[in-house]
Amino acid sequence: MSGITYDYMEQYIRSLIEESSGELKQLEDYAIENSVPIVHKEVRKFLEIMINIKKPETILELGTAIGYSSILMCKASGDKCKIDTIERDLNMVNISKANIKLYGYDDRINVLNGECIEVLKNLHGKYDLIFMDAGKAHYNDFLPECLRLLQEDGVIIADNVLFRGMIASKELVIRRKITIVKRMRKFLDQVSKSKELMLSVIPMGDGIAVITRRRSYE
Repeated sequence: MSGITYDYMEQYIRSLIEESSGELKQLEDYAIENSVPIVHKEVRKFLEIMINIKKPETILELGTAIGYSSILMCKASGDKCKIDTIERDLNMVNISKANIKLYGYDDRINVLNGECIEVLKNLHGKYDLIFMDAGKAHYNDFLPECLRLLQEDGVIIADNVLFRGMIASKELVIRRKITIVKRMRKFLDQVSKSKELMLSVIPMGDGIAVITRRRSYE
């Protein structure tokens, strides 16, 4: 369990979500067998719902891994969106590209290899939705570039923002994770105090932050 909510609540919420099938189930099985982290079951459903509500035509993802979230988001859009996804690990790039091609999404999903911040700086398009799921200690560095690339009415969804509960409780902090905890707290603090942005933190999965621009601000 994630440690973000009570186990019995998490189990009940997950019981309400249908099991994956087809390529998503195959990718989930691969992730389990090979210890590759992918989004939690309830985060999968949240992304599907957000894409159904927002109906994005363009999506940017930070952190590709095996291509699970990209394929999930493309399916949720009815194969009507274009996705750019950034991955630094060349092995993951090769695996994700193979999966994306295998399942027929290579005309919709474009995998970009490189350090996330450097790739971001060289992007110039606009995105309706940005999914942040890369280096947790660098969300604060990614944010200005993501805002530059975000459509005026766009949405940023950031995963793992409560980081096993450590962000909310000093008692849970593991010494070797202190840097990540400090930087994630700075990220959330900065966004929450911004007069230009709105933030909602949802205790789901490992913690989700939803960020958008205010319609009007002083």
